[in-house]
Amino acid sequence: VDTVLQPGELITAVELPAMPAAARSTYRKVRDRSSYAFALVSVAAVLDVKDGQIADIRLALGGVAHKPWRATRAEALLRGRPASAQAFRDAAIAELADATPLSDNGFKVPLATRTIVAVLGELAGAVA
Repeated sequence: VDTVLQPGELITAVELPAMPAAARSTYRKVRDRSSYAFALVSVAAVLDVKDGQIADIRLALGGVAHKPWRATRAEALLRGRPASAQAFRDAAIAELADATPLSDNGFKVPLATRTIVAVLGELAGAVA
């Protein structure tokens, strides 16, 4: 586990800035049907759309690598673009372009791509 905490230190609070009033957020966990434990892929997203354009976005992925990460490449590609399935797909593909899956989990890259597109599409539909 990556951490900057020293032995004996404890996190007592996490302060998050308020989301814009029009922003929508969601979290999706894709898992094996018979499992309640670990996500095969998870996506957390916040999407703020103004006049059909993506004003702001926050996107994080889990289950794809050894630790969750912020999808900053996808975020940068989407800001200022129209909120469309094609834009979401392009950003997901760009974010995962450098992925090097192991032989037994290569399915996670296309699964993550589809999940990102679905989650952002749902959020964009909610603000349309």
